[in-house]
Amino acid sequence: MAARKWLHALPAIRRKGTRHELPSPRIPTQRGVRMSIAQISLPKGVGPHAEKLFDAITQASTADELNRAGGKAEGFVLGLESTKAIKSQIAESLYVAYDDAASQRATELA
Repeated sequence: MAARKWLHALPAIRRKGTRHELPSPRIPTQRGVRMSIAQISLPKGVGPHAEKLFDAITQASTADELNRAGGKAEGFVLGLESTKAIKSQIAESLYVAYDDAASQRATELA
């Protein structure tokens, strides 16, 4: 009798394709690395909206405007993620890109 392979019994960190897998080298997710939305592989039609939200964050002229733009961007990613339009790794990359841009813009406004 051949031994069965119980892939589901392996810890998630060892399974390929889980969110615990190391990020792709073409999608940097470390803090402090200036990231552009163009570097993230997004579904057709999503890219222009993602860029528009990114630009709204980077061009905010007040703290209120920055908070509003950041909230819209976060809701946008949450909507894409909850409808399974993007994978969780891509969503995390978007969250990091928007958060880094908002943090940098908040520093510039202060």
